Amino acid sequence: MKRPVFLLLMSASLLAISCSTRNIDPVDYVNPNIGGISPLLQTTIPLVSLPNSMMRISRTPGNYQAEKISGFPFILCGHRNGFAGLLMPASGETLGDRRKWESYYDHDYEVCTPYYYSVWLENPDIDLEFTVGEKSSFYRIGWNKAEKKNLMLGITTEGSFNVIDNNTIEGYELYEDKVKVFFYLKAEKSFSAEKIMSSGGSKPSLSLTFDLPEKEKASVKMGVSFVDAEQARKNLEKEIPQWDFDALKTAGRDKWNSALGKINVKGGTLDQKKSFYTALYRTYERMVNISEDGRYYSGFDNKIHNDNDTAFYNDDWMWDTYRAAHPLHALINPELESVKIQSYIRMYEQSGWMPSFPILFGDNPCMNGHHSAAIVADAYFKGIRNFDINKAYEGLKKNAMKATMLPWRNGPMCSLDTFYLEKGYFPALGIGEKETVSQVHSFEKRQAVAITLAHSYDDWCLAQLAKALDKKDDYEYFLKRSNNFKNLYNHETGFFAPRTAEGSWVKDFDPKLSGGMGARDYYDENNGWTYLWDVPHDVSGLIGLLGGREKFTSKLDRLFIEGLGMSKYAFLAQFPDATGQVGQFVMGNEPSLHIPYLYNYAGQPWKTQKRVRMLLDTWFPNTPFGIPGDEDGGGLSGFVVFSSIGIYPVTPGMPVFNIGSPVFTDVTVKLQNNKEFKITAKKSSAQNKYVQSAKLNGKEWNKPWFSWDDIKNGGELVLEMGSRPDYSWGAAPEDAPPSGLND
Repeated sequence: MKRPVFLLLMSASLLAISCSTRNIDPVDYVNPNIGGISPLLQTTIPLVSLPNSMMRISRTPGNYQAEKISGFPFILCGHRNGFAGLLMPASGETLGDRRKWESYYDHDYEVCTPYYYSVWLENPDIDLEFTVGEKSSFYRIGWNKAEKKNLMLGITTEGSFNVIDNNTIEGYELYEDKVKVFFYLKAEKSFSAEKIMSSGGSKPSLSLTFDLPEKEKASVKMGVSFVDAEQARKNLEKEIPQWDFDALKTAGRDKWNSALGKINVKGGTLDQKKSFYTALYRTYERMVNISEDGRYYSGFDNKIHNDNDTAFYNDDWMWDTYRAAHPLHALINPELESVKIQSYIRMYEQSGWMPSFPILFGDNPCMNGHHSAAIVADAYFKGIRNFDINKAYEGLKKNAMKATMLPWRNGPMCSLDTFYLEKGYFPALGIGEKETVSQVHSFEKRQAVAITLAHSYDDWCLAQLAKALDKKDDYEYFLKRSNNFKNLYNHETGFFAPRTAEGSWVKDFDPKLSGGMGARDYYDENNGWTYLWDVPHDVSGLIGLLGGREKFTSKLDRLFIEGLGMSKYAFLAQFPDATGQVGQFVMGNEPSLHIPYLYNYAGQPWKTQKRVRMLLDTWFPNTPFGIPGDEDGGGLSGFVVFSSIGIYPVTPGMPVFNIGSPVFTDVTVKLQNNKEFKITAKKSSAQNKYVQSAKLNGKEWNKPWFSWDDIKNGGELVLEMGSRPDYSWGAAPEDAPPSGLND
């Protein structure tokens, strides 16, 4: 096959960049195809966007193994929550059957970056490239055959096209039966438009035919809006007033370099840098700014609002992002983190509840817990105060006192929630017992143990906020509730286990296998081996439950070697989210992210250093297989970013960072007010992964942790690394990270 010249030149340019370590910008390390092949469930996609921007585009299907491209959405409306519109170049006859829009492609003729994408569409022999603004996109299309030159546009649900003239089209698509997504398309060269109906006749399509000289490209740009049609036009004219494709592309590259440059690294391997910066890029996928010239659409009351000079951000899956992604941006983008929290508060004011999974059409309750409490507390105790903390607390307390705890549900409490408030645990059904409460989700079940653990932690976060706001009665109340996890610890089995409403342990319960699909009767997506460690707010209390430091570390060791108890295919059939396995440890799911750092709390930080390095090397390589589970828009990637630079926030809401094992010799983190925090890991390498000694801000440091106060005004952590563990460093009880209800 003839290889398109522009792709040859682009590929050669990127190859030159990848083979040299000189003058490489952070964005050049990003490989959006990492994770494009999933171990079992969802893949990543090579997303083209600007940091935290509304306009997001990717080929569809997005997975790396897809043989064909069926089109390019006008806009992704949410991370893994669907898109609006479809665009695809074609040659020859007008195509009403969208299956005929599809084209084979080859990754060797594809260029993926965060800000620019190009591909050779093999079937029609077309070169396509595009770049983006905040709320707009710019395409260049080159037809290599002397045939009819078409650009196919499609509505994927319901909506309409309006041909204004031979250069301009506007229209809308209805997203999720609720949100109108408006678009305004402008072509540099004139076209003739033909309205066609797709197969089935229910989804309108439009064919634009260009009469161009040989080798001349068509330039097409598009603005989108969630507000109205006129705003879509304004967004386009504001962001792309000219027909200068390269200028927009360069501006996108500069914005990504600025965002990714918040953390600069030296040392490590080329693959480690690519995995690191790709992970950092993915943490900017959400939340996204959907304010448009001072207005925004809110799915929380289905109204257009004025943003009062503060942008409105949306699209977040808090169960996934509160653990590492939000703490990361509280560190490197504190001003933006405050704006995100202001957006949560607006969502509360508009809907009556603090959100859990806020997306374009409103809150989409998924998973469990009220983890907005963790995000607010983590920001507040790191000095991020540019939001109404009293209004935030009001909403968080309402969720804690009046909202249902049921997984995948929104709204007021039911009888199970009342039971929790009275008895201190979520009641479980016996094995095989039929559900009696109609509000329980038919697939997601009660998740009785996971619910109790999640809300124990959320209540601890709320207690800390109450204490800071001098709400003493609230502090004592929520602190007591944060102890509820202890009500489900079974000393005989050594696991958190389900109890019935009568108070007895569920009979014949197996913490490894009981609970049905994803163990959802009792846990959530993972089994009792994962949830044993889900007490980030009181690790010292957990150590006590397990019988002390020695038994705690012994059980933690066993986690990484414990067998599945059945064939792997049978285990994954029951636990499809439990991928990236090391024994019973699950690297591919968010509840496990903090677990390798728990050795720091029991006097064996060298095991944390060993485990973290192994997990990074094994499960996050620079390949399409480089994500061990559902990435969830920064959920797993936050772990990669933190762990690669050698620190991790085990307990969001407690301004403390655990020390791991940096893969880079030199790290510079840009903080607010032009301050910098530096991490130097002398002689760090594949073998030199063990901390021998440390200095924090020039002082000898024997603790495997440090506080936010130690670095908030800038600072430096210097680690002497070696090839063998130093069993004494960080081993004394007084060296352990703060952990406990009263720390």
